[in-house]
Amino acid sequence: MSTFHAVVWIDHNEAHVLMFDPDHVEAQHIQSRSHHKHQGKADDTAAFFAEVAQALIGSHEVLLTGPGLARNAFRGWCTVHQKATADVIVDSIASDHPSDAQLVALAKQYFKKFDAMAAGPSQV
Repeated sequence: MSTFHAVVWIDHNEAHVLMFDPDHVEAQHIQSRSHHKHQGKADDTAAFFAEVAQALIGSHEVLLTGPGLARNAFRGWCTVHQKATADVIVDSIASDHPSDAQLVALAKQYFKKFDAMAAGPSQV
């Protein structure tokens, strides 16, 4: 599914990747295979982060969310290893454990504001 927006809720154990357009939502849940055994060292998270980045192919704007530092670690990993994904990440915000429906609602509200801010004064 090629969509304009995506939201990713991520921690060191799992990621919920939700890509959406006004009428459809496609959800993918990705589990980390490391189970945080080695305190989240790069060797443990590389395959997990690569799988999350792969799921985001086709999205034009991505909002990262989640507790802790995993979302920032993912963003940093993308900057080094997956530049195309890093380029479409527009923001990273903290959140607890919302349902997928709550994530999509949060992202739609965020992108509504983001899209309005991106429009120039002559486009509003």
